[in-house]
Amino acid sequence: MARVSASDQDRFFKDVEAASQQAVWAAVATVAGDAPRVRLVHPTWEGRVLWFATGTGSPKHVQLEKNPQIDVQYQVAPPDFIHVLVRGAATIVTDDAEKKRVWDVIDYDLAQFWPAGPDDPNYTLVRIEPTRVELSKMFGSMDKQVWRAA
Repeated sequence: MARVSASDQDRFFKDVEAASQQAVWAAVATVAGDAPRVRLVHPTWEGRVLWFATGTGSPKHVQLEKNPQIDVQYQVAPPDFIHVLVRGAATIVTDDAEKKRVWDVIDYDLAQFWPAGPDDPNYTLVRIEPTRVELSKMFGSMDKQVWRAA
């Protein structure tokens, strides 16, 4: 395992974003009581921040308000077998200006789910501040690089 140095952080996060874009879907794990809950989402990187949208009052929303700890895992299919794991803390974004700004950052059409646009009361934006990001091949067994927040 190679730790990502401060001088390599920008390159590392560009590689993470490129790998993540190949995967399309990611599994996100939240906590409900004392049990993990996993489901698929389509997150989008913006620099070192990971975003995804969910329904207001959805289990993800409710669970993250109670416990912001989150894991996100991307697995790129063969032949690449690239693995991205993101661990961090999630924040439910309530600022209307930020919700509108990120509406255009997310790389798919959110209007499919929230036709009223970023003002839709059922649109909830989730911001993930990573504390650890891992990029590797072959399900984490090869070329593992790990970044940790300072």
